Amino acid sequence: QVQLVESGGGLVQAGDSLRLSCTTSGITFSAYALGWFRQAPGKEREFVATLFRSTHTYYAESVKGRFTVSRGNGKNTVDLQMDTLKPEDTAVYYCAAGRAILSSIRNPNAYNYWGQGTQVTVSS
Repeated sequence: QVQLVESGGGLVQAGDSLRLSCTTSGITFSAYALGWFRQAPGKEREFVATLFRSTHTYYAESVKGRFTVSRGNGKNTVDLQMDTLKPEDTAVYYCAAGRAILSSIRNPNAYNYWGQGTQVTVSS
C-alpha cells in the first residue's frame, strides 16, 4: 500500500529557507515520478518539481534556481529544499507519486498517490 506523508512546512520570512520532506512507503523510486505540487487559495494546483525515476529532476520556471528536489538521507524520502523564499511561494505543498511518463510529469493527473499536504507561509 502506497503512503506519502509530508513534513517540514511552516511560517518563514521572505528570503528564508525551508526544507520539506515526503516519507514514502510502497514506492519503488526507480519506477516512479516523485513530484511536489502546490496550491494557493483560489488557485489551481501547480507543478513545482519532480524527481523522475530516481535520476532526473525537473522544475517549474518559477522555482528554478531556488528549489532543489532530491532523495533524502532516509532513502525512502524525497525532499524539497526551498531557498530564497518569496511571498508568492505561499501555498499548501503536496507530495505526489505516479508511474508518469516524462511528457506528463507536470500534470497532476499523472500522479496516482498524494500526501495530505503541508502549509508553507512566507511573510514579506
